[in-house]
Amino acid sequence: MLPLPALAAVVVVAVAHVGFMVLEAVLWTTPTGRRIFGQTSEQAETTKVLAQNQGVYNGALAALLLWFAFRGDSSATLAVLAFVVVVGIYGGFTAKKTILLLQAAPAVIAMLVTLAVA
Repeated sequence: MLPLPALAAVVVVAVAHVGFMVLEAVLWTTPTGRRIFGQTSEQAETTKVLAQNQGVYNGALAALLLWFAFRGDSSATLAVLAFVVVVGIYGGFTAKKTILLLQAAPAVIAMLVTLAVA
């Protein structure tokens, strides 16, 4: 298992990705999902399958982060966190700026904590 500070930081990132998965794979076409993503009912229905696929990817990232962190594999954990950062930066510049704060920033923090203690 990673040292507790790193584990806690990684768990925060993983929990966020479980939340993203639920929003994208389950709540995408609901009023809550449409409000969060600023879509009409028609837009949400049109993009539903893409969002569900994206949600599954976010769930897989959460699972990988937890697996590697609890196994104590700091290198693999850092690799997945780096992937999250890159995707978060891309999403921040192409979709919504808030993705930088909600996805990329926590992953950067988790990387720094992991590098400091692992």
